[in-house]
Amino acid sequence: MPKSIWIDLDNSPHVPFFAPIIEQLEARGYRVLITIRDAFQVTELAAAAHLSFQLVGHHFGKNRIAKVTGLAIRTAQLLPVVRKEKPDLAVSHGSRAQLVASAWKGVPSILMLDYEYARGLTFARPAWVMVPEPIPTAAIPVAHDRVLKYPGIKEDVYVPRFRPTSDTRKELGIGDEELLVTVRPPANEAHYHTPESDRMFEAALHMLCAQPETRMVLLPRNHHQELLLRERWSDAFASKKIVVPPHVVDGLNLIWHSDLVISGGGTMNREAAALGVPVYSVFRGKIGAVDRYLASNGRLVLLEKPEDVHEKIQLRRRAATQAPTSRDSASLNAIVNHIAAIVDSTSSSKNERARAAATAAL
Repeated sequence: MPKSIWIDLDNSPHVPFFAPIIEQLEARGYRVLITIRDAFQVTELAAAAHLSFQLVGHHFGKNRIAKVTGLAIRTAQLLPVVRKEKPDLAVSHGSRAQLVASAWKGVPSILMLDYEYARGLTFARPAWVMVPEPIPTAAIPVAHDRVLKYPGIKEDVYVPRFRPTSDTRKELGIGDEELLVTVRPPANEAHYHTPESDRMFEAALHMLCAQPETRMVLLPRNHHQELLLRERWSDAFASKKIVVPPHVVDGLNLIWHSDLVISGGGTMNREAAALGVPVYSVFRGKIGAVDRYLASNGRLVLLEKPEDVHEKIQLRRRAATQAPTSRDSASLNAIVNHIAAIVDSTSSSKNERARAAATAAL
């Protein structure tokens, strides 16, 4: 019977990240169980990626009580799945519910991170933590021999497979002569959110709204955030200075057709950096090692004060060069090799224990 790997997708960036990992694991003969949380367009993205998944639970809101309640409920919802499927290994990119459920059921887990300041769980620790090489091992609060590394950044796993597929500008009604800026608000429901990030984002929108040939494609993080922004920037929405895509869009394709990106941090910043598109971060929480690595290499500009909006952002049309070469990246291969080595070793240990128990029973 093939060894089973359980992957839980609970946020939208996890779908493109894990899609090539799942493909390679299945090609090597592993059975991959996929569960997803109905939040942040994860369901739509997983369906668009043709993933076979089980929908388990949803997002409960941003306040602490809602988060704790949601964690407890989704963990309870995952337990029957674990009991039925009996996975050999659990893997996620920060799924707390999977971490608790796998610990409860004795399933070894790999927790993947690309931001060392993300809050963990003191009562349910993973067996291994996997991070990009720019993050120092000392920044991860587990035994050093339990920290796994892969080269590059998370976005290097799937960006090399990207091929532009359609002209997003025409689909959104944006002319070739207009300067297209993709904007992503700060994650105001995240534990690392700071009001200063919102102020920086506001300053950026004020500046962009004053530019006559500039159009913005806004990618809100949820419907509630969109409603608040529509109310705050009603004139810009009415004049179509700011547009929100009417349906889920391919984020990489949108970035590729943009002249620049301004975002409140996270995956979109790093996707733009991986694609070579100018990107400016208004995130003002603790800056992680990956963003510092990208900034030091000139692939990401960190906006640190409101004046930087005018002094550092360069509004100019971008000549799109050739898209990344389609290939399997070193990052992807390293991650899959780590997962395969661990699931094989854990399965061997499980078989050894079973044989020992059977022998002792004779």
